[in-house]
Amino acid sequence: MSVKILYSQPLKITLFFLATFLYITAGAQEKTNIKKDRIMRHVEWSRNANIYEVNLRQYTVEGTIKAFMKHLPVLKDMNVDILWIMPIQPIGEKNRKGSLGSYYSVKDYKAVNPEFGTLDDFKELVREVHKSGMHIILDWVANHSSWDNVWTKNHPDFYEKDKDGNFKVPFDWTDVIQFDYSNRAMRDSMINAMEYWIKETDIDGYRCDMAGMVPVDFWNEARTKIEKIKPVFMLAEDEENVALMEYAFDMNYTWRMMHILNDVAKGEKNVKDIWENLMWSKKTFPPDTYRMYFTSNHDENSWNGSGMERYGDGFEAFTVFTYVVPGMPLIYSGQEAGNTKRLKFFDKDEIDWSNLAYKDFYTILNKFKKENITLWNGVAGGDIINLNKKGSDKIFACERKKNDNRVVSVINFSNEEQSFEFEEDANTGEFVDLFTGENINVEKGKKLNLKPWGYFILVAKK
Repeated sequence: MSVKILYSQPLKITLFFLATFLYITAGAQEKTNIKKDRIMRHVEWSRNANIYEVNLRQYTVEGTIKAFMKHLPVLKDMNVDILWIMPIQPIGEKNRKGSLGSYYSVKDYKAVNPEFGTLDDFKELVREVHKSGMHIILDWVANHSSWDNVWTKNHPDFYEKDKDGNFKVPFDWTDVIQFDYSNRAMRDSMINAMEYWIKETDIDGYRCDMAGMVPVDFWNEARTKIEKIKPVFMLAEDEENVALMEYAFDMNYTWRMMHILNDVAKGEKNVKDIWENLMWSKKTFPPDTYRMYFTSNHDENSWNGSGMERYGDGFEAFTVFTYVVPGMPLIYSGQEAGNTKRLKFFDKDEIDWSNLAYKDFYTILNKFKKENITLWNGVAGGDIINLNKKGSDKIFACERKKNDNRVVSVINFSNEEQSFEFEEDANTGEFVDLFTGENINVEKGKKLNLKPWGYFILVAKK
């Protein structure tokens, strides 16, 4: 769903999370016990992974599962690891927005949108993804459904009602209606539907839409039951509810950082704001939480502009940042093609694939993250050290270390030339520039000259 709407209603969100906190307090001891085991729960293939969001409707002229499958070799060449597929279920027709409606207005949780193809098509996609050595997670909408979802006829009690007995709309999302999580049968049906896709298609987990608006204990129960089928990877569209990360989810969003990056691009914030957020994240979430960093996604692209539009000439610099900080980087459909347009959310608006201008750029970054343990996810990777405590607030400079691996990253977050000076002996040594292959000897006092929006990723020689 659109975070543009979410962020416009902070009071409602605050009240919701307060209610959630009170709701789950009774189970606090259980969650505490679960939390102790959390570090060991990530599936191993996620430890050095990146993630790629697939907007199926806009990916090809046909907008089908079969048409998208033809792109798998390119994604494999790019060293993509996890494919996140936006919802594939049929879309509601009642109160539909636009000509095709929102992916997030689900009409039937156990069916495939015929516009995209068939269940067999999706099963084939999952098989081909696995054959390619990649993994696949499906977008899941648990907070609300379409007005004409099959459950509205058979189980109207699954939904919240207003004082007049009418279905309730969350916020001003007029094409969907709100589930009632006090209903035990509703919870069982939702979990059953989630189990269905794991059993029937062998997907590897879920990206859960508006996860913070659904009670934490539901997600904990859902994960427990799904894990009995196979180990899975779970991504929460949330950043506010820490309890989600204690058991149910592997990774959550970094909305705050993305907004900071947007403001840095406009000259309204600087590197100090970036570091404050990184330290907030470190203090706030369990140590093995994966944080998903991104320059774009389906919401941000459609409502606020493509990555190219918001970052301009700094697009590469901001992308590099998402790879070198502790977390998992996200690529949104079309970014490797330098997509500059805001893809329509409720109508057809396919991506132009005529020029894969950034394919090599992403390929290098994905390969480097996968192979260098320093940049791995959670506690598997190295901690981050600020190398620029005295210099320009336009320069982001950090070092990450793990075992005998060291990576130094320097990024100019401005449209003017900048220089960075190494301040400590501890950060010196022999390095190789990731992108040019140039050998660079770093001594105390060594200066790096950076072009506008320029960057270095330096890999220490062993």
